[in-house]
Amino acid sequence: MNIARRWGLGLTVVAGLTAAGYWSWTEYRAQRLPQSDLTLHGNIDVRQVILAFRVPGKIETIAAEEGDRVAAGDILGTLEKADYSDQLTLARAKVEASAAVLSMLEQGSRAEDVELAQAGVAQAEAALALARTIRDRQAALAQRDIASHQAHEAAQAGFDEAAAALRQAEATLALALEGPRSGDITQARAALSADRATLNIAERRVADAELRAPSDGVILTRVREPGSIVAAGEPILTLALTSPVWVRTYVNEPDLGRIAPGMAAEIRTDSGGRYRGQIGFISPVAEFTPKSVETEELRTSLVYRLRVIVETPDQGLRQGMPVTVVLTPDEER
Repeated sequence: MNIARRWGLGLTVVAGLTAAGYWSWTEYRAQRLPQSDLTLHGNIDVRQVILAFRVPGKIETIAAEEGDRVAAGDILGTLEKADYSDQLTLARAKVEASAAVLSMLEQGSRAEDVELAQAGVAQAEAALALARTIRDRQAALAQRDIASHQAHEAAQAGFDEAAAALRQAEATLALALEGPRSGDITQARAALSADRATLNIAERRVADAELRAPSDGVILTRVREPGSIVAAGEPILTLALTSPVWVRTYVNEPDLGRIAPGMAAEIRTDSGGRYRGQIGFISPVAEFTPKSVETEELRTSLVYRLRVIVETPDQGLRQGMPVTVVLTPDEER
Protein backbone atom coordinates (compact mmCIF):
# COMPACT_ATOMS: atom_id res chain seq x y z
CA MET A 1 0.00 0.00 0.00
CA ASN A 2 2.84 2.38 0.89
CA ILE A 3 4.66 1.39 -2.29
CA ALA A 4 1.58 2.26 -4.39
CA ARG A 5 1.27 5.65 -2.71
CA ARG A 6 4.94 6.35 -3.35
CA TRP A 7 4.58 5.41 -7.00
CA GLY A 8 1.52 7.65 -7.35
CA LEU A 9 3.27 10.54 -5.67
CA GLY A 10 6.28 10.08 -7.92
CA LEU A 11 4.15 10.06 -11.06
CA THR A 12 2.41 13.22 -9.90
CA VAL A 13 5.72 15.01 -9.38
CA VAL A 14 7.03 13.88 -12.77
CA ALA A 15 3.82 15.02 -14.49
CA GLY A 16 4.04 18.39 -12.77
CA LEU A 17 7.65 18.88 -13.77
CA THR A 18 6.85 17.86 -17.33
CA ALA A 19 3.97 20.36 -17.52
CA ALA A 20 6.10 23.13 -16.06
CA GLY A 21 8.87 22.41 -18.52
CA TYR A 22 6.49 22.41 -21.47
CA TRP A 23 4.94 25.71 -20.36
CA SER A 24 8.39 27.27 -19.96
CA TRP A 25 9.42 26.07 -23.43
CA THR A 26 6.19 27.41 -24.94
CA GLU A 27 6.75 30.84 -23.39
CA TYR A 28 10.36 30.79 -24.58
CA ARG A 29 9.29 30.03 -28.15
CA ALA A 30 6.59 32.73 -28.03
CA GLN A 31 9.20 35.28 -27.03
CA ARG A 32 11.89 34.09 -29.46
CA LEU A 33 9.85 33.29 -32.55
CA PRO A 34 8.15 36.03 -34.64
CA GLN A 35 4.44 36.47 -34.24
CA SER A 36 2.13 35.35 -37.03
CA ASP A 37 0.76 37.72 -39.66
CA LEU A 38 -2.37 39.68 -38.86
CA THR A 39 -5.03 39.32 -41.55
CA LEU A 40 -7.80 41.92 -41.78
CA HIS A 41 -10.69 42.38 -44.18
CA GLY A 42 -11.95 45.68 -45.53
CA ASN A 43 -12.89 47.70 -48.60
CA ILE A 44 -11.33 50.30 -50.85
CA ASP A 45 -12.63 53.57 -49.42
CA VAL A 46 -15.29 55.33 -51.48
CA ARG A 47 -14.14 58.92 -52.09
CA GLN A 48 -16.43 61.00 -54.29
CA VAL A 49 -16.99 64.71 -54.88
CA ILE A 50 -20.28 66.28 -55.97
CA LEU A 51 -19.38 69.02 -58.46
CA ALA A 52 -21.60 72.08 -58.82
CA PHE A 53 -21.41 75.69 -59.98
CA ARG A 54 -21.11 78.29 -57.21
CA VAL A 55 -23.37 80.71 -59.11
CA PRO A 56 -26.75 80.21 -60.80
CA GLY A 57 -27.22 80.34 -64.54
CA LYS A 58 -27.83 78.50 -67.78
CA ILE A 59 -25.40 75.68 -68.64
CA GLU A 60 -23.56 76.44 -71.86
CA THR A 61 -21.24 73.44 -72.14
CA ILE A 62 -20.52 70.12 -70.37
CA ALA A 63 -17.12 68.83 -71.46
CA ALA A 64 -17.00 65.53 -69.55
CA GLU A 65 -18.76 62.23 -70.08
CA GLU A 66 -19.27 59.39 -67.62
CA GLY A 67 -16.09 57.34 -67.38
CA ASP A 68 -13.77 60.14 -68.52
CA ARG A 69 -10.52 60.53 -66.61
CA VAL A 70 -9.85 64.15 -65.68
CA ALA A 71 -6.95 66.00 -64.09
CA ALA A 72 -7.05 68.66 -61.41
CA GLY A 73 -7.91 72.04 -62.94
CA ASP A 74 -9.61 70.71 -66.07
CA ILE A 75 -12.67 72.71 -67.18
CA LEU A 76 -15.62 70.33 -67.02
CA GLY A 77 -18.43 72.77 -67.83
CA THR A 78 -19.37 76.43 -68.25
CA LEU A 79 -22.35 78.71 -67.74
CA GLU A 80 -23.42 81.53 -70.05
CA LYS A 81 -21.28 84.49 -68.90
CA ALA A 82 -22.96 87.50 -70.57
CA ASP A 83 -24.62 88.83 -67.41
CA TYR A 84 -21.56 88.21 -65.24
CA SER A 85 -19.28 89.84 -67.83
CA ASP A 86 -21.48 92.96 -67.90
CA GLN A 87 -21.41 93.15 -64.11
CA LEU A 88 -17.63 92.88 -64.23
CA THR A 89 -17.38 95.73 -66.76
CA LEU A 90 -19.65 97.93 -64.63
CA ALA A 91 -17.64 97.18 -61.49
CA ARG A 92 -14.37 98.10 -63.23
CA ALA A 93 -15.86 101.41 -64.42
CA LYS A 94 -16.97 102.27 -60.88
CA VAL A 95 -13.51 101.56 -59.53
CA GLU A 96 -11.93 103.84 -62.15
CA ALA A 97 -14.39 106.65 -61.34
CA SER A 98 -13.86 106.33 -57.59
CA ALA A 99 -10.09 106.29 -58.05
CA ALA A 100 -10.28 109.48 -60.14
CA VAL A 101 -12.35 111.27 -57.49
CA LEU A 102 -9.94 110.25 -54.73
CA SER A 103 -6.94 111.33 -56.77
CA MET A 104 -8.49 114.73 -57.39
CA LEU A 105 -9.24 115.23 -53.70
CA GLU A 106 -5.76 114.14 -52.61
CA GLN A 107 -4.08 116.51 -55.07
CA GLY A 108 -6.03 119.48 -53.70
CA SER A 109 -7.26 122.52 -55.61
CA ARG A 110 -5.63 123.31 -58.92
CA ALA A 111 -4.11 126.73 -59.58
CA GLU A 112 -6.73 127.27 -62.28
CA ASP A 113 -9.50 126.69 -59.73
CA VAL A 114 -7.99 129.25 -57.34
CA GLU A 115 -7.62 131.83 -60.12
CA LEU A 116 -11.20 131.24 -61.20
CA ALA A 117 -12.42 131.71 -57.63
CA GLN A 118 -10.41 134.94 -57.30
CA ALA A 119 -11.90 136.25 -60.53
CA GLY A 120 -15.35 135.45 -59.18
CA VAL A 121 -14.65 137.49 -56.04
CA ALA A 122 -13.41 140.45 -58.11
CA GLN A 123 -16.49 140.29 -60.29
CA ALA A 124 -18.76 140.12 -57.24
CA GLU A 125 -17.00 143.10 -55.66
CA ALA A 126 -17.49 145.15 -58.83
CA ALA A 127 -21.15 144.19 -58.97
CA LEU A 128 -21.57 145.19 -55.31
CA ALA A 129 -19.92 148.58 -55.89
CA LEU A 130 -22.25 149.28 -58.81
CA ALA A 131 -25.27 148.18 -56.78
CA ARG A 132 -24.19 150.47 -53.92
CA THR A 133 -23.92 153.44 -56.29
CA ILE A 134 -27.34 152.78 -57.74
CA ARG A 135 -28.87 152.37 -54.29
CA ASP A 136 -27.35 155.62 -53.00
CA ARG A 137 -28.51 157.54 -56.09
CA GLN A 138 -32.05 156.21 -55.78
CA ALA A 139 -32.08 157.04 -52.07
CA ALA A 140 -31.08 160.68 -52.78
CA LEU A 141 -33.67 161.01 -55.52
CA ALA A 142 -36.35 159.54 -53.31
CA GLN A 143 -35.62 162.11 -50.58
CA ARG A 144 -36.22 164.92 -53.10
CA ASP A 145 -39.32 163.18 -54.41
CA ILE A 146 -37.69 162.87 -57.82
CA ALA A 147 -37.72 159.04 -57.78
CA SER A 148 -40.39 156.75 -56.42
CA HIS A 149 -39.99 154.68 -53.31
CA GLN A 150 -40.45 151.54 -55.44
CA ALA A 151 -37.34 152.43 -57.43
CA HIS A 152 -35.40 152.95 -54.20
CA GLU A 153 -36.56 149.58 -52.83
CA ALA A 154 -35.57 147.85 -56.08
CA ALA A 155 -32.10 149.40 -55.85
CA GLN A 156 -31.79 148.21 -52.24
CA ALA A 157 -32.78 144.70 -53.25
CA GLY A 158 -30.16 144.73 -56.00
CA PHE A 159 -27.54 145.82 -53.47
CA ASP A 160 -28.51 142.99 -51.11
CA GLU A 161 -28.26 140.43 -53.92
CA ALA A 162 -24.84 141.73 -54.91
CA ALA A 163 -23.65 141.51 -51.29
CA ALA A 164 -24.87 137.90 -51.04
CA ALA A 165 -23.12 137.02 -54.31
CA LEU A 166 -19.88 138.50 -52.94
CA ARG A 167 -20.12 136.41 -49.77
CA GLN A 168 -20.68 133.27 -51.88
CA ALA A 169 -17.67 134.07 -54.08
CA GLU A 170 -15.48 134.67 -51.04
CA ALA A 171 -16.55 131.32 -49.54
CA THR A 172 -15.74 129.55 -52.82
CA LEU A 173 -12.31 131.16 -52.84
CA ALA A 174 -11.69 130.13 -49.23
CA LEU A 175 -12.55 126.50 -50.05
CA ALA A 176 -10.28 126.59 -53.08
CA LEU A 177 -7.40 127.91 -51.00
CA GLU A 178 -8.03 125.45 -48.15
CA GLY A 179 -8.41 122.40 -50.38
CA PRO A 180 -10.53 119.28 -49.75
CA ARG A 181 -11.49 118.39 -46.20
CA SER A 182 -10.01 115.30 -44.59
CA GLY A 183 -13.52 113.90 -44.16
CA ASP A 184 -14.14 114.12 -47.91
CA ILE A 185 -10.89 112.25 -48.61
CA THR A 186 -11.78 109.55 -46.07
CA GLN A 187 -15.21 109.15 -47.62
CA ALA A 188 -13.70 108.89 -51.11
CA ARG A 189 -11.27 106.21 -49.93
CA ALA A 190 -14.10 104.22 -48.38
CA ALA A 191 -16.11 104.46 -51.61
CA LEU A 192 -13.10 103.21 -53.58
CA SER A 193 -12.63 100.25 -51.21
CA ALA A 194 -16.31 99.33 -51.56
CA ASP A 195 -16.11 99.51 -55.35
CA ARG A 196 -12.99 97.33 -55.35
CA ALA A 197 -14.76 94.75 -53.21
CA THR A 198 -17.63 94.74 -55.69
CA LEU A 199 -15.09 94.26 -58.48
CA ASN A 200 -13.56 91.26 -56.69
CA ILE A 201 -17.01 89.70 -56.32
CA ALA A 202 -17.73 90.25 -60.02
CA GLU A 203 -14.40 88.64 -60.98
CA ARG A 204 -15.11 85.61 -58.78
CA ARG A 205 -18.56 85.19 -60.33
CA VAL A 206 -17.07 85.14 -63.80
CA ALA A 207 -14.52 82.54 -62.63
CA ASP A 208 -17.25 80.54 -60.85
CA ALA A 209 -19.14 80.27 -64.13
CA GLU A 210 -16.54 77.62 -65.00
CA LEU A 211 -16.70 74.17 -63.38
CA ARG A 212 -13.20 72.79 -62.75
CA ALA A 213 -12.01 69.42 -61.46
CA PRO A 214 -10.70 69.79 -57.89
CA SER A 215 -8.50 66.68 -58.18
CA ASP A 216 -7.58 63.81 -60.48
CA GLY A 217 -10.39 61.31 -60.88
CA VAL A 218 -13.01 59.64 -63.04
CA ILE A 219 -16.43 61.08 -63.89
CA LEU A 220 -18.94 58.78 -62.23
CA THR A 221 -22.28 60.40 -63.10
CA ARG A 222 -23.46 63.28 -65.31
CA VAL A 223 -26.59 64.83 -63.82
CA ARG A 224 -27.29 67.93 -65.99
CA GLU A 225 -27.05 68.75 -69.70
CA PRO A 226 -26.35 71.99 -71.65
CA GLY A 227 -29.33 74.34 -71.69
CA SER A 228 -30.43 73.48 -68.16
CA ILE A 229 -31.11 76.34 -65.75
CA VAL A 230 -29.37 75.46 -62.50
CA ALA A 231 -29.16 77.02 -59.07
CA ALA A 232 -25.95 77.58 -57.17
CA GLY A 233 -24.79 74.33 -55.58
CA GLU A 234 -27.04 72.11 -57.70
CA PRO A 235 -25.21 68.83 -58.58
CA ILE A 236 -23.83 68.69 -62.12
CA LEU A 237 -21.26 65.87 -62.05
CA THR A 238 -19.99 63.26 -59.60
CA LEU A 239 -16.24 62.76 -59.51
CA ALA A 240 -14.64 59.61 -58.07
CA LEU A 241 -11.19 60.49 -56.72
CA THR A 242 -8.42 58.14 -57.81
CA SER A 243 -5.55 59.38 -55.65
CA PRO A 244 -4.70 58.62 -52.96
CA VAL A 245 -6.25 55.16 -52.60
CA TRP A 246 -7.20 54.10 -49.08
CA VAL A 247 -8.38 50.84 -47.55
CA ARG A 248 -10.86 51.02 -44.68
CA THR A 249 -10.57 48.06 -42.33
CA TYR A 250 -10.96 47.24 -38.63
CA VAL A 251 -8.81 45.60 -35.96
CA ASN A 252 -9.93 43.90 -32.73
CA GLU A 253 -8.82 45.36 -29.43
CA PRO A 254 -6.54 42.37 -28.52
CA ASP A 255 -4.55 42.99 -31.73
CA LEU A 256 -4.38 46.76 -31.33
CA GLY A 257 -1.03 46.63 -29.55
CA ARG A 258 0.57 44.71 -32.42
CA ILE A 259 0.20 47.49 -35.00
CA ALA A 260 1.29 51.10 -35.36
CA PRO A 261 1.09 53.89 -37.97
CA GLY A 262 3.69 53.40 -40.70
CA MET A 263 3.65 49.61 -40.44
CA ALA A 264 4.04 47.82 -43.77
CA ALA A 265 0.97 46.16 -45.24
CA GLU A 266 0.10 43.99 -48.21
CA ILE A 267 -3.28 44.49 -49.88
CA ARG A 268 -4.71 41.50 -51.72
CA THR A 269 -7.73 41.40 -54.01
CA ASP A 270 -9.96 38.45 -54.84
CA SER A 271 -8.65 38.54 -58.42
CA GLY A 272 -5.09 37.90 -57.25
CA GLY A 273 -3.74 41.44 -57.23
CA ARG A 274 -1.14 42.37 -54.60
CA TYR A 275 -0.22 45.90 -53.60
CA ARG A 276 2.19 47.43 -51.12
CA GLY A 277 0.91 49.86 -48.51
CA GLN A 278 1.25 51.10 -44.98
CA ILE A 279 -0.98 52.00 -42.05
CA GLY A 280 -1.72 55.70 -42.20
CA PHE A 281 -4.28 56.16 -39.45
CA ILE A 282 -5.59 54.26 -36.41
CA SER A 283 -8.79 55.60 -34.92
CA PRO A 284 -8.50 56.62 -31.26
CA VAL A 285 -12.18 55.80 -30.72
CA ALA A 286 -13.60 52.30 -30.39
CA GLU A 287 -16.74 51.45 -32.37
CA PHE A 288 -18.92 48.51 -33.26
CA THR A 289 -17.92 46.76 -36.45
CA PRO A 290 -20.20 47.58 -39.42
CA LYS A 291 -22.53 44.69 -40.23
CA SER A 292 -21.47 44.74 -43.87
CA VAL A 293 -17.86 43.89 -43.01
CA GLU A 294 -17.64 41.30 -40.25
CA THR A 295 -19.38 38.11 -39.12
CA GLU A 296 -22.27 38.02 -36.68
CA GLU A 297 -19.93 36.99 -33.86
CA LEU A 298 -17.80 40.10 -34.32
CA ARG A 299 -20.61 42.59 -34.83
CA THR A 300 -20.97 43.04 -31.09
CA SER A 301 -17.20 43.43 -30.56
CA LEU A 302 -15.54 46.79 -30.19
CA VAL A 303 -12.97 47.44 -32.90
CA TYR A 304 -10.77 50.28 -34.13
CA ARG A 305 -10.91 51.65 -37.66
CA LEU A 306 -7.73 51.62 -39.74
CA ARG A 307 -6.81 53.55 -42.85
CA VAL A 308 -4.26 51.71 -44.98
CA ILE A 309 -2.66 53.80 -47.73
CA VAL A 310 -1.97 51.93 -50.95
CA GLU A 311 1.47 52.90 -52.24
CA THR A 312 1.25 51.21 -55.66
CA PRO A 313 -2.35 51.63 -56.85
CA ASP A 314 -3.52 50.96 -60.39
CA GLN A 315 -6.81 50.54 -62.22
CA GLY A 316 -7.23 47.10 -60.68
CA LEU A 317 -8.41 48.73 -57.44
CA ARG A 318 -11.99 50.02 -57.56
CA GLN A 319 -13.82 52.00 -54.92
CA GLY A 320 -15.86 49.77 -52.65
CA MET A 321 -13.94 46.62 -53.70
CA PRO A 322 -13.43 44.08 -50.88
CA VAL A 323 -9.77 43.42 -50.11
CA THR A 324 -7.64 41.54 -47.62
CA VAL A 325 -4.96 43.37 -45.66
CA VAL A 326 -2.02 41.33 -44.34
CA LEU A 327 0.11 42.94 -41.63
CA THR A 328 3.42 41.56 -40.33
CA PRO A 329 3.87 43.11 -36.87
CA ASP A 330 7.56 42.07 -36.53
CA GLU A 331 8.56 43.26 -40.02
CA GLU A 332 10.54 46.50 -40.18
CA ARG A 333 9.94 48.90 -43.04
